[in-house]
Amino acid sequence: MMQARGRLIGLGVGPGDPELITVKALRLLRESPVVAYFVARGKKGNAFGIIEAHLQEAQTLMPLVYPVTTEALPAPMSYEQIISDFYDTSSLDIAAHLDAGRDVAVICEGDPFFYGSYMYLHDRLAERYEAQVVPGVCSMLGGASVLGAPLVYRNQSLSVLSGVLSAEELKRKLVDADAAVIMKLGRNLPKVRQVLMDIGLAERALYVERATMSNQKIVPLAEVDPMSSPYFSLIIVPGERWQG
Repeated sequence: MMQARGRLIGLGVGPGDPELITVKALRLLRESPVVAYFVARGKKGNAFGIIEAHLQEAQTLMPLVYPVTTEALPAPMSYEQIISDFYDTSSLDIAAHLDAGRDVAVICEGDPFFYGSYMYLHDRLAERYEAQVVPGVCSMLGGASVLGAPLVYRNQSLSVLSGVLSAEELKRKLVDADAAVIMKLGRNLPKVRQVLMDIGLAERALYVERATMSNQKIVPLAEVDPMSSPYFSLIIVPGERWQG
């Protein structure tokens, strides 16, 4: 008789506030014999910090340590190739547990399918193993809540943009947007801020760092030091208020 294979479980654990994990994610987290989490070398990781208090001694922890944490690498190193190889290797390590009949919960800050690293494992494994994904509160919703900024009214559309885009591309997309969220700021902040100024949206734009986390910081966009803007920061340009 063949041994039943384990399940791959993508768990969204929310934007940072430990109380924003869902009841379902918490239950599956506690039930999973193996808990995998992405982390930078030498760090504990934000996602792990969210769930650490809920772990049990019998669970196997499986840190997935990023080989690089920046896309700017000297030639001939290729970020895309290095990170792709990392996801390939991580998938093989997880598959070994699944083949042995052990469920693996991969925790993911925010939502697994919204810029979540889990999705790259899902793409590699979900066709061969049973996969379950539990949505989580994503960072832009955490940001909107702490900023007190309704995102979209009535029939408005929302654009979610990466700060990595070129200034020209950002400008084109923002001009056409009713409302926007710009993520992946960090060293891209000066470029994004200048684009918002150029098209007259800087006054409407709201900035927050590490929304819902204990070290959350809300600063007027004009006053943000571009050298200190972290990866976990975002800008929200809310839709024009509708007097309903």
